[in-house]
Amino acid sequence: MKKIIIFLAIIVGLFAAIALVTNMQNSQKAEGNKFEKDELHPATVEILDDPNYQNVILPEELENKLEDKEDITVYFYSSTCPHCKETTPVLAPLAEEMGVEMVQYNVLEFEQGWTDYQIEATPTLIHFENGEEVDRVVGSQPEEEFRSFFEENVK
Repeated sequence: MKKIIIFLAIIVGLFAAIALVTNMQNSQKAEGNKFEKDELHPATVEILDDPNYQNVILPEELENKLEDKEDITVYFYSSTCPHCKETTPVLAPLAEEMGVEMVQYNVLEFEQGWTDYQIEATPTLIHFENGEEVDRVVGSQPEEEFRSFFEENVK
């Protein structure tokens, strides 16, 4: 019986050590991140260096741009969304290719975006003109749909 208790204690200790090391690694990766948060969801930490997720906008920045009645195209995504993981590698390069300034808002990290912008699902692409929503595309779409969206809305 003593051997079983010792064995279980060792296993629990190993799992605790692994959890601690993983947490420390995620904290180190999250230091000085563009989300300006002390702690990030592990799925967000995974995409910090992904070139398709570099044009991040913070909630205050977006709010200021809309209050200033600026035109802006916003891609609302979640780091854990499988549809976003399929869409972003298509959408981000397409926006760059077409010369569209598309900012990215992570609703996993900034949950107020769900209600502030009536986001019902991710991915969601919204174009604002003069601070007001003009058009949106919800869900995974073929590249042609996003291209048409940009051609029709972003001038």
